[in-house]
Amino acid sequence: MTGTTIPVALGERSYEVRVEPGSLHRAADHMAAWFPRGRAVIVTDAHVAQTQLPVLTASLEAAGIACHPIILPAGEATKSWPHLSGLCDELLRLEVERSDNIVALGGGVIGDLTGFAASIIKRGCHFIQIPTTLLAQVDSSVGGKTAINTAAGKNLVGAFHQPSLVLIDPDTLDTLPVREVAAGYAEVVKYGLIDNRAFFEWCEANGNALLAGDGAARLQAIATSVAAKAAIVADDERETSGRRALLNLGHTFGHALEAETGYSDRLLHGEAVAAGMALAFRFSAARGLCSEQDAERVAAHLRSVGLPDGLAAAGVSADGATLAAHMAHDKKASGGKVPFLLARGIGETFLAKDVNLDEVARFLDGEARP
Repeated sequence: MTGTTIPVALGERSYEVRVEPGSLHRAADHMAAWFPRGRAVIVTDAHVAQTQLPVLTASLEAAGIACHPIILPAGEATKSWPHLSGLCDELLRLEVERSDNIVALGGGVIGDLTGFAASIIKRGCHFIQIPTTLLAQVDSSVGGKTAINTAAGKNLVGAFHQPSLVLIDPDTLDTLPVREVAAGYAEVVKYGLIDNRAFFEWCEANGNALLAGDGAARLQAIATSVAAKAAIVADDERETSGRRALLNLGHTFGHALEAETGYSDRLLHGEAVAAGMALAFRFSAARGLCSEQDAERVAAHLRSVGLPDGLAAAGVSADGATLAAHMAHDKKASGGKVPFLLARGIGETFLAKDVNLDEVARFLDGEARP
């Protein structure tokens, strides 16, 4: 299978996303020019260090590039003040310069944390994303959003900081548990639900093959998703016009579910987004915006690939007021209101700014009843 290169057009901050099976084994071919000092500082986690780090370092070292890995604990808890502080201290100890490219090798946690550290070290260093999970490959590695979590909520402290390059090797998915690939697949489905009904129909036909390891399906899903996100980011890099907000479909509901489950492995981010998208469509149907048939079609597809389609399936039993209170801390809140991504149908998502959290709480109370 051949790969594809997708440009992210952002003027002087433009970069490429290269999607190519086996590219991690040939990383030096893609990346050597980014390390003029002949060394690479690589940030990864303990799981990826066992599976993908040896592949990356072997390629770079064969090209004469010295590698300095920084290995952090795996898991959402690593996106925190203590780990950000420790990472910055280690980068400074290694005398990282502003012209250096720090490499983020891992999933969304490593990408977000490393990107944020790169944005603040010496007022801004370069970095390269090598995402190793499906969720990171199709979503978090592209677009320059970096952040950590705080006690007040998810991703509330961060910066926009675009990478120099994104290198995606779909073969890295082979080492992941099925549950984690499925969680990433939720973000693939999202692109169909936003504005591409035909792609959602493709997902219905090919989603299970993708999860079973079909290489062609994975490559097409990743390339289509990245191209969709690149176009939106190029149009609205910092979420000022509202178009980039479409990428948050399912996230307002989903982040509340994550907060309620303690940002833990009880509910992975992609699983929360899946449940959140199903809830967004049912809420839209309850408001008379889309048909109940479309809402059920979305939920049925998510169920068919093993993803949660609501509160019970996500293991959440909190009442509506509790979940709405989590939403009040959303970083997109303005004037006491939280914007919601709703839908007029599959492929017809829009940003609604007239949603009252009391209305959301009543809806969620109805969802919680058997």
